[in-house]
Amino acid sequence: MPASGSYDIFLRGTFGIEPGGATGRKLRELAKIISVPRGSIAPLDHTHGSLVFIADGSTKLVAHASHDREQIVAFHFGGDLVAIPPDSEHAFSLMALKDSGLIIFPAREFYDRASAEPTIMRVLLDRFQTALFRCRDKALGLGRKNAQERLASFLLTMAERLDNDANGCRVLDLPMSRRDIGDSLGLTIETISRQFSELRAAGLVETSGRSRVVLKDPVALAQRAGHLQ
Repeated sequence: MPASGSYDIFLRGTFGIEPGGATGRKLRELAKIISVPRGSIAPLDHTHGSLVFIADGSTKLVAHASHDREQIVAFHFGGDLVAIPPDSEHAFSLMALKDSGLIIFPAREFYDRASAEPTIMRVLLDRFQTALFRCRDKALGLGRKNAQERLASFLLTMAERLDNDANGCRVLDLPMSRRDIGDSLGLTIETISRQFSELRAAGLVETSGRSRVVLKDPVALAQRAGHLQ
């Protein structure tokens, strides 16, 4: 997608703002529009916070601690806005799971220039609130749920963001590896494989290759996930 095209889609599609307007021009001055190949890390300014729009593709946000320890914090897909803090107690990197197009803004400057547009600020508030709620759900899973409940919750969350309906089933083409899923959920890849096997045996999912997962019975899967009914 041409650089100007992705930026125009970002403003119109996300905020309903015309790129040629005063605010659109001010934000365009801040935008860094790049392509990141699969497996590569996005070039961020780690001394300041960044706001990243995933124009297309998919990414994983990774937190880095001492002794080369890493944790996948979240997965993000086309249309997502990602707020990335500056390096402090931990460092963060954004890696492309597939070839991805990104629009990167310095966060503070973006907020300053967008503050006069209530529409933009409302969309940001809604997006960040959704991200906060997902973080809370994930914290509950890591703290209180067993391995199968964590995986079932993960699949249902991905279904909300990635699925295509096919003959009444929900079909996911997951861009992340099983190892990535395990890292995100605090589980080993062996545990992830075992839990997929158990969900298949229960008739709740079907898998094909390394990425495709079909949710055969989302209601029963939600029960396995420990969701309130």
